[in-house]
Amino acid sequence: MCLAIPGQIQSIEEGELRNGCVSFGGMVKDVCLAFVPEAQVGDYVIVHVGFAISKVDEVAAKETLAMYEDSGRDEE
Repeated sequence: MCLAIPGQIQSIEEGELRNGCVSFGGMVKDVCLAFVPEAQVGDYVIVHVGFAISKVDEVAAKETLAMYEDSGRDEE
């Protein structure tokens, strides 16, 4: 089983590998974007172990992030 999380691309740096800063509900991480060459700033991507593996639409991304947030509240 793998866990992949949606995030929004905040910036992109072109180089040997395409990288970007991706926001996961406020937490920003560096992510490799090499597998999603079509992704642009503002797009949502699914990220697994530091690699964006696909694009996802904004509605689905926000629904998933809301579910993660809600599940954390249940444990408090």
